[in-house]
Amino acid sequence: MLAFYFKEASHTFGEYLLVPGYSSSQCIPANVSLETPLVKFKKGEQPKIKMNIPMTSAIMQAVSDDKMAIALAKEGGVSFVYGSQPIEEEAAMVTRVKNYKSGFVSSDSNIRPTTTLGEILELKDQTAHSTMAVTEDGTPTGKLLGIVTSRDYRVTRMPMDTQASNFMTPFSKLVYADADTTLSQANDLIWEHKLNMLPLIDANQRLRYMVFRKDYTDNKENELELIDGNKRYVVGAGINTRDYAKRVPVLLKAGADAFCIDSSEGFSDWQRITLQYIHENFGEDVKVGAGNVVDREGFRFLAEAGADFVKVGIGGGSICITRETKGIGRGQATALIDVCKARDEYYEETGFYIPVCSDGGIVHDYHMTLALAMGADFMMLGRYFSRFDESPTDKVKVNGTYYKEYWGEGSNRARNWQRYDLGGDRKLSFEEGVDSYVPYAGSLKDNVHITLSKIRSTMCNCGALTIKELQKQAKITLVSSTSIVEGGSHDVILKDKFSRD
Repeated sequence: MLAFYFKEASHTFGEYLLVPGYSSSQCIPANVSLETPLVKFKKGEQPKIKMNIPMTSAIMQAVSDDKMAIALAKEGGVSFVYGSQPIEEEAAMVTRVKNYKSGFVSSDSNIRPTTTLGEILELKDQTAHSTMAVTEDGTPTGKLLGIVTSRDYRVTRMPMDTQASNFMTPFSKLVYADADTTLSQANDLIWEHKLNMLPLIDANQRLRYMVFRKDYTDNKENELELIDGNKRYVVGAGINTRDYAKRVPVLLKAGADAFCIDSSEGFSDWQRITLQYIHENFGEDVKVGAGNVVDREGFRFLAEAGADFVKVGIGGGSICITRETKGIGRGQATALIDVCKARDEYYEETGFYIPVCSDGGIVHDYHMTLALAMGADFMMLGRYFSRFDESPTDKVKVNGTYYKEYWGEGSNRARNWQRYDLGGDRKLSFEEGVDSYVPYAGSLKDNVHITLSKIRSTMCNCGALTIKELQKQAKITLVSSTSIVEGGSHDVILKDKFSRD
């Protein structure tokens, strides 16, 4: 017998374009809704969790921690906190997201009275934060002794070994408030005293929160923020197929809203066993995504095993070398089209809609719109989010340009052997990901707003005001290599090619 051969070549997003459709006068970006289901639901019912934007952040050490989860939830999406860490540490991240109060910031740039100006400048360069709490022990919740801002020192007139105690604004001169102060009361104090920041302390003078003037405006702008019934930010958590029996109950107690099995290949009995155990022991209301798969058979397998959403994509991530090392995978666009067709067939047969997540292969923003048009309900993004201030990696300067570190879960650095587990030895036998840098891009909020503006604008070009309308009305064409060249700037000399010297 011969192996099965797919008749169609395997295609990527870069080989397709959307053909514009009729746009009515009502079809303007401001009217576009990007609301989308995160988890499985029955026909005629509403999903337990919906997102306001079709974006989730990848289950990666270099991408999704509590800081990323809070920032993305503010914009309407969901982060899946990485699971390649001890159970207690992952749970602590989830807890910090659920305990976060909008407008009340836990200090993450903290120094001691003995911290030198040189060390302060280095920390400022790493975090981009100019306001730093001076606590007795240098921790975020230590006894507050003062505050240092850029107005407290002059780099040109002070030695680098000058200690913070010599130039900080001491506690006796600070305007502060009790930890139980409401956000409205805090903002009143900020405006009354013309402050940029108000520290909130407990009865023992220990720092609890910081409220910033700029956050007042930000809070008013976060109209799409994603919150649960108790007005806490929604957060997901990554799990594996090894320690789920211990990990899931701890993460549930911490407040995780949804889970996702983090695996390079989901068409396996290990995922079926994991899904069935979780649903049998913790109930059907505990939502668990699974994957990754690249064809109809893989989707059907996970759907019948109880997956609450299915991730599509093998080897398409920018740091993934699975295709190079193992020779498995499929072009992301082709895989997505195949799986979404299977998703729709399953819905017609059973009445259950299982959202599809496109994971990998996104190089340009317009690839996201293509993924949605091809049937994806949302995307999981790694490289995209790794570039931002909110990712947990270091910002480094190379030849005058800033970058962020970015490594794959299959890299030697992450050593996430559970993600590539085939039931054998508990080890990573060879690498399926690389350790790399990505260009630093600034804040999540600014970049996500630009990306979503592009998506909304393109949807209007296609005459669609919702993701479902886009999927029904989109006209998609394959492009030749020549037309890909034609699509970029050509036959001109760009001004930035000339030296300004």
